Amino acid sequence: MRRVEICVAVLVLGLTSAAAEEVLFSSSRLTPKGEYTTGIEGPAVDAAGNLFVVNYHQKGTIGRLRPGATQSELFAKLPTGSIGNGIRFGRDGRMYVADYRKHNVLVIKPGQTKADVYFHSSGFNQPNDLAIAADGTLYASDPSFAHRSGQIWRIERKPDGSGSGVVMSSDRTMGTTNGIDLSPDGKTLYVSESQSREVWAYALQGTKLTSAHLVKKFDSGELDGLRTDADGKIFVTRPTKGSVAELAPDGTLVREIKLSATNPTNLTFGGPDGKTVYVTQADGGYIESFLVDRSGREPCLQSDGPTCATPNP
Repeated sequence: MRRVEICVAVLVLGLTSAAAEEVLFSSSRLTPKGEYTTGIEGPAVDAAGNLFVVNYHQKGTIGRLRPGATQSELFAKLPTGSIGNGIRFGRDGRMYVADYRKHNVLVIKPGQTKADVYFHSSGFNQPNDLAIAADGTLYASDPSFAHRSGQIWRIERKPDGSGSGVVMSSDRTMGTTNGIDLSPDGKTLYVSESQSREVWAYALQGTKLTSAHLVKKFDSGELDGLRTDADGKIFVTRPTKGSVAELAPDGTLVREIKLSATNPTNLTFGGPDGKTVYVTQADGGYIESFLVDRSGREPCLQSDGPTCATPNP
């Protein structure tokens, strides 16, 4: 009898393990439809696990989804005329927001909801998305959709706490720069170009983007937000295609994650172990999510946790 019980237990454990694996890379809607406008964007998770997304019910706002919740709440209203896009968190808890309407990068300090101007430039086209390095340096994509072109800004923090930025030089003429993130070692910058459907990689040398090489060119649709995981894999949203593509650093398509609607705008990693991907959906104005097998780069940056220390074999 004891032997039968052991066999049954082993079988149940095996089925449970198989079921757990099946839920990886399977996306479903997390929040109600209509919580956000069609300008839903900028998902970012802080060290406490709160998810922040722009344009909650109306333009110029930021919504917050607390850990374990399925409904968002109002977190902040941006200064009059400002409309947010990409959001990123520094290791010190400062929230940075790309304000494409007023040509700013805004900052919200820990424990506050008031946004101040961190960096402003009349040279911006429309700051779109952000990436942040371990030392707090920001990289901002700055597309001109009308001219099918774009540029990348490097923004560093001055001693007085404000930002100082310059347009980075590159040996190639860029397309419509959009999604942006760093490799785990911080040496490579990945940029998605919307209209050309290309993902490019650049080596970072101060204010220079060097050694440009094409990672992947997709055959249809457009590209939008982009994030990397702790192993250096690249996750990029594909509007009209209704999916997130997972790429190896060399551009090999690992898998395509089907989403619940056709117009994903951006994504980020979060959850208790950094292995939940949150996707903003313009179709329906909601957040959806799926589980992955490795933590994102940003949760590792914030926590230096054990889930980030050892890559998958």
